[in-house]
Amino acid sequence: MNKQRLLMMIEVAIFAAIGFILDKLSFSIWAQGGSISLVMVPIVLMAMRWGTLPGLATGLIVGVLQVLTGASILTPLQGFLDYFFAFTIVGIAGVFRPMVIRASKQKKDGAMLGWILVGTAIGGILRLISHTVAGAVFFASYAGDQNPWIYSVVYNSSYMIPAIILTAVVIYLLFRAAPKLFVQKTY
Repeated sequence: MNKQRLLMMIEVAIFAAIGFILDKLSFSIWAQGGSISLVMVPIVLMAMRWGTLPGLATGLIVGVLQVLTGASILTPLQGFLDYFFAFTIVGIAGVFRPMVIRASKQKKDGAMLGWILVGTAIGGILRLISHTVAGAVFFASYAGDQNPWIYSVVYNSSYMIPAIILTAVVIYLLFRAAPKLFVQKTY
């Protein structure tokens, strides 16, 4: 195994652990679940440093850690949507890594930051969609007489939109403070 691949695998494990801890240090706004946290920051950072697959792997490990430590699972499909898929899909931000690298090589910090924020927003929105589908299908009873889809969109947006914004702000601040964090180390 080459040093580059080993370094990437070590970083995936470390950043997944950091993401898991950041999710535990969250601000819960609903008794039924859902919280505002920085869990997406390490996932997006890995996606931007190493690419889509390492970003997806980081998110998957965060989801697995969630499940192993007492996640609220009603059915296997709901567990998949709320934990495995929802956290994994944040790593899709890595699709924008080539644009980030190109902007970096051209010394266009504004464009680099823009692509990082676009990736962050898309990863977060896809996570929101996953939680919304799980909520509408598996937690419809909480909606009462309301349309379960509208209830789920409102409920999940109430914590996910602030979490996406918070993640984007932290990613922005990280980029401004240490832009080299977004570029993988080469040997």
